[in-house]
Amino acid sequence: MIQTVIFLIFTVLFVAAFVWILLLSAYCIISRIRKKASPKQHFRLKRTAIFSAAVMVLNLGLVTLSQLTASTPRIVDENGNTPEGSIAELKRLELNGRKQWISLRGRDKNAPVLLFLAGGPGGTQMAAVRHELAEMEKHFVIVNWDQPGSGKSYYAEKTKNITVETYIQDGFALTEYLKERFSQKKIYLMGESWGSALGIFLIHKYPGSYHAFIGTGQMVDFAETERMDYAKALEIAQSKGDTALIKRLMANGTPPYYGKDVTWKSAAYLNYLSAYMANNPEIHNPGYNTLRDIGSPEYGMLDKINFFRGIINTYNHVYQQLYTIDMRKDYTKLNVPVYFFLGRHDVNAPVVLAEEYMNVLDAPDKGIVWFEHSGHSPWINETAKFVREVLSCFLEIKMQE
Repeated sequence: MIQTVIFLIFTVLFVAAFVWILLLSAYCIISRIRKKASPKQHFRLKRTAIFSAAVMVLNLGLVTLSQLTASTPRIVDENGNTPEGSIAELKRLELNGRKQWISLRGRDKNAPVLLFLAGGPGGTQMAAVRHELAEMEKHFVIVNWDQPGSGKSYYAEKTKNITVETYIQDGFALTEYLKERFSQKKIYLMGESWGSALGIFLIHKYPGSYHAFIGTGQMVDFAETERMDYAKALEIAQSKGDTALIKRLMANGTPPYYGKDVTWKSAAYLNYLSAYMANNPEIHNPGYNTLRDIGSPEYGMLDKINFFRGIINTYNHVYQQLYTIDMRKDYTKLNVPVYFFLGRHDVNAPVVLAEEYMNVLDAPDKGIVWFEHSGHSPWINETAKFVREVLSCFLEIKMQE
């Protein structure tokens, strides 16, 4: 956080100096035209230019330092000590030729490995999972992956080249790395929102690599989800007399959207629904702590900027590739146990679609776990219950194998 404050101060100083340079330059030009130029004017301009350059160099140095010193905090027990055999790493890997970042955290590096797939596409939840699901580090090695086009992996691939297959290929490559590094034949998989869809893609294509899968905020049919979200937001806005939003939604038209404005048009109703859930008294601990997460030590200054660039740019490019997917038709046979952890009050990923999918799904074991005080993010809304249910599902699978 201190680095962020200093960065902002330097940035403000640079902008102020740059504006002052423009004003002084204009004044010098006018003075020269009027033949009233003086050495003092040139001295002020030169001094301001040197100051501006110095601030810019300091800021670039700060950004570089923050990137080089980014880390994930050590694991500590109840007494503040680091348990022997624990693991807390922030690591860069090359997956299919693309440089990407993961965090690995656990009290026992010999524990089962659980790979968490963040929402998005373009989202990073590396810090959020560490904060919210720290209890699970007692039972698993928790791996958080900044996918291509997100957070620390924003530059892994040019945005225009990222496809759904990119994520599947790199997700499998990461899985193989984890299996080899920790000498495990299979790992556990968990996906949130977009990550819940990516998890289905992975277990469908590579079932032999995973013990089981948990999807939370489960995505099923992307195009239908957008239409339902739009309709729900419009319904709420009409009931509240929110004419500004009604006008904006009507101007955007019914989704799905294509082109360069997907993020902004989708945000009109998605942000509205998020605020609606945050104000629902039935939902506990309702929202993301974005300021806390972006201020976490895993992210350098450039990562903090890319935290938002991924949500805007990568989401815009990738999300419109997902509209043809319907899990109820395309992924009805899975050879891995599948569980959906659903918030009873989720209006972002309509739970009726997840229920329909579960009804037609053929899997070795399957089930829905309901969270009565959750919206789209049970892992944040009801953390304690979420951890208990994860252990219940995954440890039962372990006993059966």
